Amino acid sequence: MSTRRWPRARPPWPAARRDLTWARCSTSRRVVTTVGGPEKVARARELGADVAVDHRTEDFAESGPYDVILDVVGGDCLERNVRSLAADGRLLVIGLQNGLEGNLNLAELVFKRASVHGTTLRTRSKEQKAAIIADVRKHVWPMIENGAVRLLVDQTVPMAEAAEAHRLMETGGHLGKILLVNS
Repeated sequence: MSTRRWPRARPPWPAARRDLTWARCSTSRRVVTTVGGPEKVARARELGADVAVDHRTEDFAESGPYDVILDVVGGDCLERNVRSLAADGRLLVIGLQNGLEGNLNLAELVFKRASVHGTTLRTRSKEQKAAIIADVRKHVWPMIENGAVRLLVDQTVPMAEAAEAHRLMETGGHLGKILLVNS
């Protein structure tokens, strides 16, 4: 397989540690991620990304094409993501932070033999969720127990200061989870 065909993860930063670690543990291919800002680029590389692209100043498509794209942004990223797929590539949309609609060039999708999938836990039955939990316990939990996958905590905030935690999240400057804790 060509070394140019890399999986790309586009996690929201609070999930980046988990997603980058999972990507590193689940593939031998290069992992490319997009983040916002030079500090987050450096941190993503420390966390295991082979390539970290600052989406504010760079075009991630230049590091492609990609076999797999995990997209939590949605919206107007659809067209560029499909354009960045390799032949037989897969785009998995798991979030809609950037909107519910996007443009799709069907010819590009067909000629690449690519596929676009969307999924969410919210609409799944209790039985499906139980099966997913069992699968996570079997395949992911051992990596949490042995430290291969860890939660990156930026800071903890007392529950009484929940409004401040929301403000911190909205600024986007955090590098990991912001946890609300009972005092």
